[in-house]
Amino acid sequence: MIPLALQSISEAEQPFVTRLRVATGTADAADSILVAEDIDGATFAGRNGLVSISGSPAAALDGDVVLVSSGVGRVERLLRAGGLEIPTNTLLVTERCDQLCLMCSQPPKKTHHDRFALLTEAALLAEPGSLIGITGGEPTLYKAQLLDMIETVLAARSDVEFHVLTNGQHFEDADVARLAGALYDRVTWGVPLYARQAALHDRIVGKKGAFDRLQDGLAVLLSAGCRVELRTVLLSSNFTALGELARYVTTRLRFVEAWSIMQLENVGYARKRWQELYLDHSADFGPIAAALDHAHLHGVEAQLFNFPLCTVPAPYRHLARPSISDWKRKFVPECSPCAARERCCGFFEWHPDDEARSGVRPL
Repeated sequence: MIPLALQSISEAEQPFVTRLRVATGTADAADSILVAEDIDGATFAGRNGLVSISGSPAAALDGDVVLVSSGVGRVERLLRAGGLEIPTNTLLVTERCDQLCLMCSQPPKKTHHDRFALLTEAALLAEPGSLIGITGGEPTLYKAQLLDMIETVLAARSDVEFHVLTNGQHFEDADVARLAGALYDRVTWGVPLYARQAALHDRIVGKKGAFDRLQDGLAVLLSAGCRVELRTVLLSSNFTALGELARYVTTRLRFVEAWSIMQLENVGYARKRWQELYLDHSADFGPIAAALDHAHLHGVEAQLFNFPLCTVPAPYRHLARPSISDWKRKFVPECSPCAARERCCGFFEWHPDDEARSGVRPL
């Protein structure tokens, strides 16, 4: 697992954002340049003074955009540089949320620490061609700050796009004109929809009336011509209802950009409820296959996230995306001989080893 937070010592009294550089050839005013390195870590110097980082060689940090918080002695790697064809990172803008999903991977907190100004600085330093994810909590609880940040970055960086995860319940008719602006052509809104039945969706998200509010929010987004990706986490409670949801998506929401069916992540609330919530799709892929077939037949782009390739029937493997980020992805020893490993999402680092190892069938 790749650490995203490292110990540090800084001269600055206030948190600041900087991009770490090993060489000076491409440096600008926002960069901190390597001045020393030893077996314990590396020291960089920039306009905010010196910052020493432990636990990683300088070469592994080169190009990373980091948030230095001197008071807590920590550096957060907000935007990691790397070799992906499309650089992809995710920014956590709040840990507050107005839902309490049964399987939430990021259990919400009651407090909010506003970092929008710092995160805007970071996004402006992103690698060329970056796709920046925005997540929470619920980002649109701070809708004004969120939209200001998106517009500031996109106006300055024509090569950057955003993907925002949101429960979709805080958009209003008054937002349509703003969201219809040209800058939002480079924003995709990832919105969870867990069931066609309002009662089932509301029970999963832990909020009465959530389904109805979500329909209103989706209407705003689609009226504005926004790019929308629907997300459905696979659970034991909604597995047999996928067919009805597929019919709803293709009749009422067919203009979405994609529909992502996602396997459960064993972290957060799901860890304690794993046996209750988890559905082994390799034991019965039928309802998933039927939902995928129905979606594609009606022109909706459906895809699979967090499904290892060998657990998916061959006719549907091309729909399984390498969706798990490298910093939290693992492969078990049984994966070693697999010829498809480079195209596979693998498993979440915290997925139970016994379940992962028993389910692997190298391709």
